[in-house]
Amino acid sequence: MKKIEHLGIAVKDISASNELFSKLLNTTPYKEESVESEGVITSFFKIGESKIELLQATHAESPIAKFIEKKGEGIHHIAFNVEDIDQEIERLQKEGFEMIHKTPKKGADNMMIAFLHPKSTNGVLIEICQEIK
Repeated sequence: MKKIEHLGIAVKDISASNELFSKLLNTTPYKEESVESEGVITSFFKIGESKIELLQATHAESPIAKFIEKKGEGIHHIAFNVEDIDQEIERLQKEGFEMIHKTPKKGADNMMIAFLHPKSTNGVLIEICQEIK
């Protein structure tokens, strides 16, 4: 793993949260996009070499909607940037981690992504991601 790529924060209202985080971070989001496969609208802020991703559900069955219903708004996941996502998935499985995605899928911000199940990571949802080149 190369670095923390971003922190994902589940929010109820991305417009209001963009305004809040713009004031907090003293910058505006550089990108907003919809990821239909995950049922979310995302917004990204760049802070130095790190990013903050805000995630709003687009429907009640979205993982973000379920997360907010269960735990409320807040940190949803930590994403790590990797060199080779396929190789990293294989390595993590050999180390005994349970993968939610055994093959990478297209995510937001030009990334291929895969999530580890929080049952195998002390309750923390971990995402690994590799930039699409």
